[in-house]
Amino acid sequence: MKKIVFPIFIFTILAIACKTKKKEKPASERFFPVLSFIKSQIALVDSSLYSIRKIVYIDSTQTDTIYCTREQFRDLSSDFLAIPDLAASEYEDRFKEEKQFDEMLNRVIITYFPLEPDKEEIQKEEVLIQPDVSGDKVKSIIIDHFINNRDSSVQKRMLWQVDHSFQVTTTRQLPGQPETSSIFKVIWNEDDNE
Repeated sequence: MKKIVFPIFIFTILAIACKTKKKEKPASERFFPVLSFIKSQIALVDSSLYSIRKIVYIDSTQTDTIYCTREQFRDLSSDFLAIPDLAASEYEDRFKEEKQFDEMLNRVIITYFPLEPDKEEIQKEEVLIQPDVSGDKVKSIIIDHFINNRDSSVQKRMLWQVDHSFQVTTTRQLPGQPETSSIFKVIWNEDDNE
């Protein structure tokens, strides 16, 4: 009797392990790794000699320009570093991917939408890619990030212009107070503004 129970036990364990193991998608079917891409952009700026400027938009007619250090650049880009990584396997069943080609822009647009928007911080993520025979190039990334809790809501519209700049528009709503907005842009490569 003991000889029969042991093989059945091993078979049961293996069957459970095989059932729970999730099949990994091939690279061509995975979501674009936005977070990793932005981290590589930040590392590039960290090792560059670019002059970094932060422009704060005070209202529709005034701006304030400040030169920043590389350490400040990393802090300013923290909104991008705080986004969930949709390329992680935990998000593949929670978001859908749509691809289209915009002839006027000459861009492939890959868009990610949450299947249940009220349960996700990312409301939309877009990657704009310029097709080229020598190799496609990511040109910009747009992220709509929304955080809602009991006493406030914060919406961030973030734009990353690859190898050039990024901008963050933040809209806050506190209870019993008017909505406030702030915009800042960080530029590090004036020459590469295509």
